[in-house]
Amino acid sequence: MQGNKLSYQNSSQECTTVRAKKMQKRFLHKDGSCNVYFKHIFGEWESYVADIFTTLVDIKWRHMFVIFSLSYILSWLFFGLVFWLIAIQHGDLVHDEEITPCVAKVHSFTGAFLFSLETQTTIGYGFRCVTEECSVAILMVVLQSVLSCIIDTFIIGAALAKMATARKRAQTIRFSYYATVGLRDDKLCLMWRIGDFRPNHMVEGTVRAQLLRYMEDMEGRMTMEYKDLKLLNDQVILVTPVTIVHEIDHDSPLYGLDRKALAKDSFEILVTFVYTGDSTGTSHQSRSSYVPREILWGHRFNNVLQVRKKYYNVDCLQFEETTEVYAPYCSAKQLVRKEHEWNRTKKTLDRGTSTSTLEVRDTSFKAVALISSSEDPEDLMKAVNQDSRELPYQKDPLTLNRISAKSKI
Repeated sequence: MQGNKLSYQNSSQECTTVRAKKMQKRFLHKDGSCNVYFKHIFGEWESYVADIFTTLVDIKWRHMFVIFSLSYILSWLFFGLVFWLIAIQHGDLVHDEEITPCVAKVHSFTGAFLFSLETQTTIGYGFRCVTEECSVAILMVVLQSVLSCIIDTFIIGAALAKMATARKRAQTIRFSYYATVGLRDDKLCLMWRIGDFRPNHMVEGTVRAQLLRYMEDMEGRMTMEYKDLKLLNDQVILVTPVTIVHEIDHDSPLYGLDRKALAKDSFEILVTFVYTGDSTGTSHQSRSSYVPREILWGHRFNNVLQVRKKYYNVDCLQFEETTEVYAPYCSAKQLVRKEHEWNRTKKTLDRGTSTSTLEVRDTSFKAVALISSSEDPEDLMKAVNQDSRELPYQKDPLTLNRISAKSKI
């Protein structure tokens, strides 16, 4: 029985380890690319062809160059074949001077291909031309000219859009490799840094952060839970590097995690920065993520901004650098509880001190009142004799006066 229990515990631990390793895979890479692959998409090619312009913008440059070349070459070959078939049908390949050809100086497929290339690219060498003999040839020239404009519009437009895509602008927006957890205004906060390293900065930007937690049940099914992180400075103008701060309060999903629990937990913090470029006026987005092993507890970022006499100096070498500082290892929840207990104890001590002070002041007031209200020394001695049971003072008026002076001090 003990052997079975040990084997069962070992197997359960191994399963837990395997699950933890599976769940440690990133959802979002540091460069912003998603670690997600789709399989068996229904209507994949139909969706790509239906939105051909977006497809051309999203594909890689080498695929773009192949499509760019093939679109022209195939159109030249197609219309060259059509002109060649028209020439065969009309009998232009037979060298007969009495027959007016549909396309002058076209006696082979090579000549028809060259005429198609000259027509679509509007070279116009003046050697080959279409005549008034065949209306079909004229119609093909019109169709080829229209198709040439359509191809130029799609290819050139897609190339320009691809060059101005957000991915290129996003390469100059940099996130710090590590995030830190430390005290800020006596509150535990999660912090990371964003910087823009171009001379022309963006107009405005919005930062957003979400905590993605991986959950796996006993049947092996994985679910993902998203929770927004409230940021203290989500609207930024990124002229200089900015440290983004998330206060770990009772609304934060990190509220109950201490240093060890955070390191052992399985989650991922997805951060995005949406901004408008100053040069183009278009909206861009930069992304990154942080896993528990990339969160440094008890660290803070070094200062990158230095004030000079006439300008501000940004030391880019300090962008990633951090310094280890004091931070409690407990969670924010435990820290708040300890603060409440300390405040409650402090109030109790203050109340006890104020009560004892009031008692001393009341006693001294009675002694002073006794001395000041008696003008005759004999009356004073009588009053002291009457209150001798309540006040543990001597009957000498000078002694009472000295006690009252000490109480005041």
